[in-house]
Amino acid sequence: MKKLLALFMALLLAAALVACGTEPTPPAEENEGEGTAVAIAKEDLKVGMVLISDKSDAYSGNHIEGMEKAMTDLGLNPETQLIMKQNVGESADCETAIRELAEAGCQVIFSNSFGHENYMVSVAPEFPEIQFCAATGYQSATDDMDNTHNYFARIYEARYLSGIAAGLKTETNKIGYVAAKPFAEVISGYTAFYLGAKSVNPDVEMYVNYTQEWSDAGKESTNAQALIDLGCDVIGQHSDTTAPATTAEGAGVFSVGYNADNIPAAPNAALTSARINWSVYYNYALNALLQGEAIEQDWCEGLASDAVYLSPLNEALVAEGTAEAIELAQQGILDGSIHVFDGPLVDVEGNTVVEEGSFYYENENSSAPTWDKILEGINVLS
Repeated sequence: MKKLLALFMALLLAAALVACGTEPTPPAEENEGEGTAVAIAKEDLKVGMVLISDKSDAYSGNHIEGMEKAMTDLGLNPETQLIMKQNVGESADCETAIRELAEAGCQVIFSNSFGHENYMVSVAPEFPEIQFCAATGYQSATDDMDNTHNYFARIYEARYLSGIAAGLKTETNKIGYVAAKPFAEVISGYTAFYLGAKSVNPDVEMYVNYTQEWSDAGKESTNAQALIDLGCDVIGQHSDTTAPATTAEGAGVFSVGYNADNIPAAPNAALTSARINWSVYYNYALNALLQGEAIEQDWCEGLASDAVYLSPLNEALVAEGTAEAIELAQQGILDGSIHVFDGPLVDVEGNTVVEEGSFYYENENSSAPTWDKILEGINVLS
């Protein structure tokens, strides 16, 4: 109704300008893709999810937990209004799952893996009345479709804080990082982890070992052990299982996790974990549908909105002063006195990539991290 009224008023203005002998300027087209024009009644809303794994995996488990919390908080019933397609790979199976959710009557479909996005974008034009939201993606900000959206969180903020725990704990001044794939999302994350460690320990260096998989306990364990064999005594991770933590515990060193509190799995190794609170986005997006409001096409939030956080510190293991150092840094990020990518920053080739007195995060409010520099002090093994 608002769009029709706006169009009617624009036409009246154009007619008036023509009558006065003035050439009218065509009205700018509205971005249809930022939400639904009509509010959906609570009892009518049906939500679809395409998940790379299932609830037993920490990453997808967090998405499911976040969705269920958001729906419950909004007075929706996950048991009857949520349809999940679990263990859907980054393959043609994803397109099949999306189509099944669309045909089942879902007004909004979320996917949670980077490789799902191409299939979302492929199907979206056929269902313009359905909103398609892809986690960790980047395409909706530039495509010309009305019903595609990206979402992620500023996990690099929490990774910076978790790096402080690692930098204070290491005795060898070597920390390791089990990384999934060489994507900007991963590179920005481990860079933030390293910078957090370096902020409290200028002598620290980091070694990165890629598994080339998001979730593979065997590879994660093998890579963690290789890092430990190099002398790394704290192991961080951007991978989905607890294998780096349990491997660290078996070797008598320490770990910093991702997605889950790893203390139950490795009580003698896990220091803390960087985590995303997905309920913040799901609450926002679902409420927008219920209110008939626009869903942002490119959503990204962090510490300020509780979208990212640290799991509880393992007080029996963390170095003295860790809690205080993390609290100080968190306050700095919140008040703007600290930026994760504060200069000066120098890459492995000796190039200054961020000057002193400035900071870097291209598209800081974007769901698609763009940092792809490898800093001096970070050693990529594979």
